[in-house]
Amino acid sequence: MVQSVLGSLILGYRPLWNRARKLAGIQLYANNNDASVVVDAPHLLRTLQELWSASSPPILLSPQNRQLLCDMLEHAPRGAPWIEVRGEWLADSAIFTRVKAAHQRGLRLVWRGELGKLPEPEVAQCFDNSLLSLRPEDAVAALKPPAPGRPGGPVPRSAPPILAGQMYEGIASRALMERCLDEHNAMALAGWPAEDVLYSLRHHPQQPSHAVIFKLMKAIDAEQSLETFEAIMGEDPLLAYRFMVYTNSAALGLRTGIDSLRRGLVMMGYGSIKRWLSDQLPHASTDPNMNPVREAMVMRAELTAHLLDAGIENDLRREIYLCGLVSQLDDLLGEPLGTILRRLPLSERIYDATVLRTGPYAAGLQMACALETDDASAIRQLCETHEMDLEEVNRALLRVLSDLEVERK
Repeated sequence: MVQSVLGSLILGYRPLWNRARKLAGIQLYANNNDASVVVDAPHLLRTLQELWSASSPPILLSPQNRQLLCDMLEHAPRGAPWIEVRGEWLADSAIFTRVKAAHQRGLRLVWRGELGKLPEPEVAQCFDNSLLSLRPEDAVAALKPPAPGRPGGPVPRSAPPILAGQMYEGIASRALMERCLDEHNAMALAGWPAEDVLYSLRHHPQQPSHAVIFKLMKAIDAEQSLETFEAIMGEDPLLAYRFMVYTNSAALGLRTGIDSLRRGLVMMGYGSIKRWLSDQLPHASTDPNMNPVREAMVMRAELTAHLLDAGIENDLRREIYLCGLVSQLDDLLGEPLGTILRRLPLSERIYDATVLRTGPYAAGLQMACALETDDASAIRQLCETHEMDLEEVNRALLRVLSDLEVERK
């Protein structure tokens, strides 16, 4: 039996966010599961092509070892996803030769490295874009306002420029993110400074998204299906949490605990839900910098549900999704997750997985977290510990990523 290419690779991902704070693409890390086995790069590229649709996010392929990069450069057809090449690997003449040939063949290549170590023009001309990182001193300099020049004096030496139109990674501060995206029109940020964005809002209680609340109110007005209402509410972890706290409050006086979004929606009735949403709307968040934070949490929830495929059991699937969705509420609310979850009559399986890291959902949640990184050894270890099939893990990841939608200009 020929092993599928998805069984010979360890994949991971990182979202790319654009100036509008919306998903612009996906950086897809690819590593050999076994260094002695050559990965069938053309098969991988065909697999991606088959899974992706016109609305799926563009891919930036990030091979994590030289052999895999060489195979991609050699075999990728014109029109393939962007391929990242690490700057330091270009010292290898075999790689540079393939880079030049791939560029001549029309492949779109991305140079990855430090802003302070940009390639020479002969090398730079092979690349369509860059994925740049800033050294700490360059990041500090980039945040300084330009020094005023003395009349008639020498022009002050400016800080290292943030190059316009490029991609950036490792941007940990909100201020630097805004400098890159808003002032220098960066093409995208790989990852998001979620910790600093949340820290900058620490004096204001976190609120659900205005856009998601409004979308749900419109869906109720249009008398759409219960599944649609549940899916929209599941687009915002905080809205889902607030709704469940409300449906379980003494004010409603329901006799049994509401342990799922669907049950709450059914028990409350659409008129009551709409009134409750109207009360949330005036305080709702319109900060665009929170969009990537929320969307990344939703990606984790989707991935957890796909990794623990509950088959035809829809209630179970919804519970697993909720497990992934609430797993980062402590970041949003600034208190221990155990304290937050004990306010709700949720399944013990959710508490066990998110707080105790045990139980039937722990494997899926831990794997969903690991896939957000380029740590191949952690992913391999989780597969061994929880007896998860690597091919199935990769298939679940690619299904979730291909179902994401980006707005095309």
